[in-house]
Amino acid sequence: MSKPLLSLDDLSLGTRAEITSIDWASLDQGEACRLRHFGFDEGVRVEPLHLGPFGRDPLAVRVGRMTVAIRRAHARAVRVVPIAA
Repeated sequence: MSKPLLSLDDLSLGTRAEITSIDWASLDQGEACRLRHFGFDEGVRVEPLHLGPFGRDPLAVRVGRMTVAIRRAHARAVRVVPIAA
């Protein structure tokens, strides 16, 4: 049985996952460049940590050993599969 494929913004807080794909075409060039600089790419492990206080934006995400804040709209372009701790 395969694990469900989710967008990063649908992943429960504290759930570790691996990025399976990113819809780069749905992001403008600056947004895509920013995500790449933060280390977002296929095969990278991520974990959503916190939601912002207003409108649940931005989303704090652990990428490797770094914590970054991204907009939920950008997190929707990132497809992940949950992994066991």
